[in-house]
Order: sequence, then structure tokens, then C-alpha cells
Amino acid sequence: MALQNPVSNAETPVFWRDAELPFIEARSIVDGRKVCYSRHSHEVFSIGAVTAGQSTYLHEKTRQTISTGTVVLMNPGDVHACNPIDDQPWSYIMFYVDAQWLGRVQQACGVEGFRPIPAIHSTDPALFSGLLDLHRMLIDPSLESLEKHEAAIAFFVLIQQQLGGFDAPLKKVNQRVERAARYINQHFLRAIRLEEICQAASLSEAYLIRAFEQHYHMTPHAYLINRRIQHAQAQLREGQPIVDIAQRSGFADQAHFQRVFKKHLAATPGQYRQ
Repeated sequence: MALQNPVSNAETPVFWRDAELPFIEARSIVDGRKVCYSRHSHEVFSIGAVTAGQSTYLHEKTRQTISTGTVVLMNPGDVHACNPIDDQPWSYIMFYVDAQWLGRVQQACGVEGFRPIPAIHSTDPALFSGLLDLHRMLIDPSLESLEKHEAAIAFFVLIQQQLGGFDAPLKKVNQRVERAARYINQHFLRAIRLEEICQAASLSEAYLIRAFEQHYHMTPHAYLINRRIQHAQAQLREGQPIVDIAQRSGFADQAHFQRVFKKHLAATPGQYRQ
């Protein structure tokens, strides 16, 4: 097996994208000393963070030094650039987000259509940690797209609440949310996309996530997993083989089933069956 040069790897940007989540793309780099941008702009909304070191941040007519923990935001069309300082090490993560999708998230917060975020940077620890958590989830191949989709919506709702300047209270939509729950109950044994649940409930993605959590005190994905665990419990009580239950209950494999089951019940499937 050929070994890769760690320096070369660290200097190479890593991109992430998923056909199931076409509204968002991620980029990360461990060693940004060789990364130099000319002033540029994007058609999409961009948000990122310095994860180590510091860099120069150019935004429109402003220029400043940013360091670890700083979140930067660029609305579509904003001219910007982030570049290294005197060959000092720095690393970063970036998200590129479809503005129409983000507009639908904002709509769930009471905003009509996409509204540019006024802030160009933030040192809020919650936003910084939220951005890193979202990146870890998106690049994790073991997670379902529904869970990743929910995490993206939750993070950008947080952005709107913290930096967007407006967050309207949710209207009561209990019947629609209950339709969403019924859809999950009917299809929990297979992978479910958020769009399917939204169509069943006649609600937008972001509105559904917020209303569902308000009504059931868990996200649709958490509700789905809980329903799978309930089904698995019944199968275990009937004496079904654990490997078969894992395959038939919507889990990726037996190891995944074991981890999730123990997390929910503080016991392994084998212990529960005994």
C-alpha cells in the first residue's frame, strides 16, 4: 500500500457533497498556508470558520485578521477572500448553501423569501461549535440523510435566530405534524427522506422540523429511530435472531443496531431478550 505525503494531504482541499442533500456543499483544509484567493464572489450563501490559526479576511471594502473560533458569512454576490498571514498555519471549514433553500429555512422563522444576513462575521461559541458539529455529521457515512438534513436546518435556524434579526413564533399546526408522525409510523422500516415527510404533512422542511420538535419533543429522525427501537423490542420479545431484526428494522447493520439500542435502553439487545 502506497503511503500518502501527510504535508501534501494537509494542503489539499477536501470537498463533500451528497446527491441526497443538493442544497449544501462543504470544503475543508487542514493546512491553508498555500491557499491564496483573489477577491471573488459566489452565487450561493457561504459560511465558514477558522478552525486553527489565523488569516486575513477581506469582505467588500473591509480587511481584518480573524482567528480560531471566528465564523465568517458571505451573502450571494459579496466580494471576499480569506488568505494566510506570513506563511502561518491555519485551517478552515466552509459551507456553500443554496440561497433558495436557505430562504425556505428563513420563512419558517417568519421571513418572506431569502433575506441577506447582515453580519459578516461572528465569534459566538455556539455558532462556531454548531458549524463544526454540522460538518462532522455531513461527512459521516454512517448517518442517514434525514439526520443530516435535520442538522443542516437546525444550524441555519440558529444562524437566523442569532444573526438574522427576526424569528416569528410558530403557528399551531398539530394536525399536519400528526400526519407527519403517521407517515413515519407507516414507513419506519426503510430509509425516509425529509421531502417525503414534508409532502405528507404539507409543510416546508424547516417549518416541519421546528413544529414536530415542539409537538413531540424530538426531531422526525429521532422519532423514526425511536419507532425502530420499539419495533425491535417487540421482535426480541418474540425471540427473533438479532441479526435478522437489525436487517429488518431499518438499521445499517448489526453493529449500528447494537449501538443505537444500547443508547436508548442502556442494555444490549441480547440483555433485553434474556
